[in-house]
Amino acid sequence: MHRYLSALGAFLIVLSLSLGALSPAYARAGSGFSSGSRGSFTYSPPPSTPTAPFAVQPMQRSYTQPSAPSYAPSYAPSYASRGFFGGPGGFGTGLLGGFLGAGLFGLMFGHGFFGGIGGGFSLFGLIIQAFLFYWIAKFVIGLFFRRTVPLGPDMAMGPVGGSGFQPRGPEIQQIAIGPDDYAAFERGLMAIQDAYSREDLEALRRLATPEMVSYFADDLAHNAGQGLVNRLSQVRLVKGDLAQAWREGATDYATVAMRFALVDLMIERATNRIVSGDPTRPEEVTEVWTFRRDSGGAWMLSAIQQAH
Repeated sequence: MHRYLSALGAFLIVLSLSLGALSPAYARAGSGFSSGSRGSFTYSPPPSTPTAPFAVQPMQRSYTQPSAPSYAPSYAPSYASRGFFGGPGGFGTGLLGGFLGAGLFGLMFGHGFFGGIGGGFSLFGLIIQAFLFYWIAKFVIGLFFRRTVPLGPDMAMGPVGGSGFQPRGPEIQQIAIGPDDYAAFERGLMAIQDAYSREDLEALRRLATPEMVSYFADDLAHNAGQGLVNRLSQVRLVKGDLAQAWREGATDYATVAMRFALVDLMIERATNRIVSGDPTRPEEVTEVWTFRRDSGGAWMLSAIQQAH
């Protein structure tokens, strides 16, 4: 059975790689890569949203160096530091074992599991007592295990206020995003695609962080080296929603999922011949964009991630 599962897994991996190799080249701003920085969450996946319900591609290009994750990857109980029920050998475990041993000892000598409910040995009494003990023990152990879930130094993950996480501690704070902010994100989407299409680096510097501008410049230079230019038009936001919004020091971040439509053409510079894309049919794309603003300034694009 294990051999069949291993073979199936290997086949699926090869198939996915083959399909990826056959997929067309990406254009548009960002060139289909996941690039940029999201502060402390650069290498943490943003929460899913109705617009981007599936996995988001991790960063492929970033100036931010990977570090230890800011939250635990699972909710399994941790025994690193023992609490009341802090794992095998902890105080609670020993107490529970002693309680169980004492109950069995009482049964052996006819006193009942709890030392005489109903008095004497009774099969019906044994079943009732064992049932009660099981549910009491399950409740108590579950209560204390939930208190020892490893949440990490920065936050407790969970759907709080639609932001996807509940900050904890002074360094990272949750912030509210209003209609003016959403309007700024939509304007940023339109303006960045337009500036990228015009190969206007000065305009991009006013709209994005230096890191993102460096990626745009590299992509534009790559196109120019192949004698191509990427023309984008008819950009329209179809749907968008908030994944995360937080503050680190004096910097605010907002990660938003956006599905948008655009006409995306790759054109040969010398002849204006269309190499790829359909000028009569806009295509839809879903991406997750992160914006940042420093000390209350304007929102600037700081990351783009591809949504699967």
